[in-house]
Amino acid sequence: MKQLILIPLLLCGFSINAFAVKVGEMAPAFELRNGNGKSISLTDYKGKTVVLEWLNHDCPYVKKHYGSGNMQALQKKYTKDGVIWLSIISSAPGKQGYLQGGDVARMTKEKNASPSEVLLDSSGKVGKLYGATTTPHMYVIDATGKLVYMGAIDDKPSTDQSDIKGATNYVAQALDAIKKGAPVKTSLTSSYGCGVKY
Repeated sequence: MKQLILIPLLLCGFSINAFAVKVGEMAPAFELRNGNGKSISLTDYKGKTVVLEWLNHDCPYVKKHYGSGNMQALQKKYTKDGVIWLSIISSAPGKQGYLQGGDVARMTKEKNASPSEVLLDSSGKVGKLYGATTTPHMYVIDATGKLVYMGAIDDKPSTDQSDIKGATNYVAQALDAIKKGAPVKTSLTSSYGCGVKY
């Protein structure tokens, strides 16, 4: 079932005060394993701009951005500039989008994706820490470790790939502003997509 989630704070059982993260504050540290079992910590990237992307390849909203090549293009463009891109899968075992071990490398190759790492959060601990409610749900952390953007990838909450061309991409805007040393104008939006399958 394709369900649009425009107000995930309410639909997913979160209250506004439940979020552990707030724009303008330090992003909480976490440690997760990648598909090869290697432990990856947010603190490994101190001094770098970091994007967190909540991912579920079976979600139609994620399929919109990967099927069109939009997400891969963003990953390639900004990682080339030195941005660290962490795709995080918080789907629980047995739930839609769950991946383990070698499935991660296979799926990443199949989608022609270029994140710095794909991290597995099957317990949902990090997703809940960040208040991630949808796939995709996007976060941008600047080089000082502060969260400067949280919310939707863009302003077109649909599964229609044709909407991408005319969309305002909030993640790209935030990353471009950081590169210029300018403030991020739009720092908080409501994410859209499928609910994270905790």
